[in-house]
Amino acid sequence: MTEKTATAAPFILETTGLVKEFRGFVAVNGVDLKVRRGHIHALIGPNGAGKTTCFNLLTKFLPPTRGTIRFNGKDITNEAPQRIARMGMVRSFQISAVFPHLTVLENVRIALQRSLGTTFHFWKSGRTLDQLNERAMALLAEVGLESYARMVAVEMPYGRKRALEIATTLALDPEMLLLDEPTQGMGHEDVDRVMELIRKVSANRTILMVEHNMKVVSGICDAITVLARGAVLAEGDYASVSANPVVIEAYMGSEAAQLVAEGH
Repeated sequence: MTEKTATAAPFILETTGLVKEFRGFVAVNGVDLKVRRGHIHALIGPNGAGKTTCFNLLTKFLPPTRGTIRFNGKDITNEAPQRIARMGMVRSFQISAVFPHLTVLENVRIALQRSLGTTFHFWKSGRTLDQLNERAMALLAEVGLESYARMVAVEMPYGRKRALEIATTLALDPEMLLLDEPTQGMGHEDVDRVMELIRKVSANRTILMVEHNMKVVSGICDAITVLARGAVLAEGDYASVSANPVVIEAYMGSEAAQLVAEGH
């Protein structure tokens, strides 16, 4: 544990009274969220619960109507997305966001280029990026993609593309990683692989993720926040949340919840 981690506040991300309204429709309604430093924290809920809107508020792709967001104790409510990325909170998306016609190595090198201060120096030779190869290969090794380094990204299996996206995100050296549906559309083998990857890259980092797959949530998450109709319905570990009759009703309906409670 570093000195910084040892002396830092226990919660890396906190929201107070977070609200988002769209022309009278309340998509996020008074959400108080606390994400503990070093945890893998899941944001779950039935369709239409407000998960994606909440995620967009946290990562500043939407401005909140009311409420505050604090990252590492600093109010980031009115900060721009690129600003909070530089502060150490970086987001991935549901749809893989890699450059499809570049190689895997080239994708990671582009993400690392920010450290050189040459991101928009298009007139310079590509050989100037060779100094990034060692670091890029180390990141690919971290996500199990070193053998794919020379492959063009478009030719990769879907699950491996998500691993590449995580590698490009790690190139920004985030303290907190926000993952939006990291296993969406995957088969069982890819889901298992990405679960292990998330567990691995969570070392010395905090992860907040929106996820529908309860196998993933139960398997790797330390804490869970359940949203319903834009508000926090329940919080806790998987055992307590999954046994909560209010959560069961939100997912399955009142009649099904009653059957579960009666042991049918």
